[in-house]
This record gives sequence, structure tokens and C-alpha cells, in this order.
Amino acid sequence: MAVKQTAGRRDLGDFAPKFAQLNDDVLFGEVWSREDKLSLRDRSIVTVVALLSQGLTDSSFQYHLMTAKKNGITKTEIAEILTHAAFYAGWPKAWAAFRMAKEVWKEEVEGDARQQHENAMVFPIGAPNDGFAQYFIGQSYLAPLSASQVGIFNVTFEPGCRNNWHVHHGDQGGGQILVCVAGRGYYQEEGKAAQELHPGDVVNIPAGVKHWHGAAPDSWFSHLAVEVPGKNCSNEWLEPVTDEVYSLLK
Repeated sequence: MAVKQTAGRRDLGDFAPKFAQLNDDVLFGEVWSREDKLSLRDRSIVTVVALLSQGLTDSSFQYHLMTAKKNGITKTEIAEILTHAAFYAGWPKAWAAFRMAKEVWKEEVEGDARQQHENAMVFPIGAPNDGFAQYFIGQSYLAPLSASQVGIFNVTFEPGCRNNWHVHHGDQGGGQILVCVAGRGYYQEEGKAAQELHPGDVVNIPAGVKHWHGAAPDSWFSHLAVEVPGKNCSNEWLEPVTDEVYSLLK
């Protein structure tokens, strides 16, 4: 099956019609289409390495990275290809290539990180926390674990996600307990320094204390949110945690 390419005629058809014809019909229509000699996957590898060796990490390189992904090259494979080629083509060229490859395989990178995080805990990540999305910066997920006796929910934050400042109210009892189960995050009470959280850490939040919690900038984070029983309990959502406050975290 011939590879369809129209970029030559689209971009240079009026200015250089012969070049456009050779690009679309010969290079792609004939050379790239000779799958009986070399598969599209292998041709992508050859092309990516050839362009990398010349330092041509421009739009054409991005196109061939996208084509490589389409032709079956995985994130793990492109990382190994570029690492191997770096020793022959040059380390700075590989750095430039990796920056572009990370964008092309971004969904796989993010998917791998989420899967690794979920594998690190016994509780599910759950569904997108759409019901409370207005009180979060970034994407969070919610998995109800218990709705009787005591409410227990596994709350997961993507990197950089945090909830707004808020207060748990209660006439008697009330408040919340956080049990950290995976990743790295933060908890902060108003007027105090942020506390870094790791699996196994437990945070007791009395009623009436203004606070926020969420993930570190570079890590997924999950904690169990345990509702402390009490009378006339409610939750008051307040202002978002600004980028200025969040950027102070290390």
C-alpha cells in the first residue's frame, strides 16, 4: 500500500513543482512504500536517526517522530533509539530530540505515570472528581470506599493538583483524617508552613481549621479522606491556593 503524502504540493507546489512531485510521489509514494524491502516501522527508525545525526530537530523531525509513533514505535523504544544514537550523533542533538519526543509521546508518559501510581496502592484511583471540580486546581479523582458508619474516600491528585482552602465545620466532633497511601503531596494549615506528605503519614484535621491539601508539582498523590462523625457537620469551600503560594513548595 502506497504512503500518501501531499505536503510537497501543498507547501511548494506553486514555487517548486518538481521538488513537490519528487517529495510526494517518489520519496513517499515509492521509497517509503516499499514495505516488501523494509517495513514502515524500520524506515521511521532510520529516518529519525538520520535527521538526528544532522541536528535537524525542526518541524520535519517532529513530523517523522509522529510518523514513528503511528508506525508502532513506543515511548520506551524511542527513548532507547535516541539514547543509542546520542553516542554517535552527539549528546546536545539528543537533548533537543528528547524534548520534542516527550511532547509526541506525552499521552503515553502521562498514562505510564498514572498506571505506576495506581499500581503502588491497593485502592483504585476511581472516577474523575467532577462533582467537586470547581474546588480544585487540576484534575482529581474520587473512589468511595465506605459510605456507612464512617465515610472513607480515596482521593487522588494528578501532579500539581490541589484543592481550595476549606474548613470542616461541626458542633460536636467533625473534621477529617487523611491517611496517605501513595505518591507525594502537601498539607497546609493557614498561618503554618506546608507539611510534606508520604505514604503512611496521617493528618488529623480538627473542625474549624482552615487548610488545603494536594499533590506535589512532580508527583501523583493519593490519600484516604476519613470523615470524622459529629453533629451538624458541613464543609465550607474558600479561595483557591494561588500559584504564588503553591510555588513556594519544594
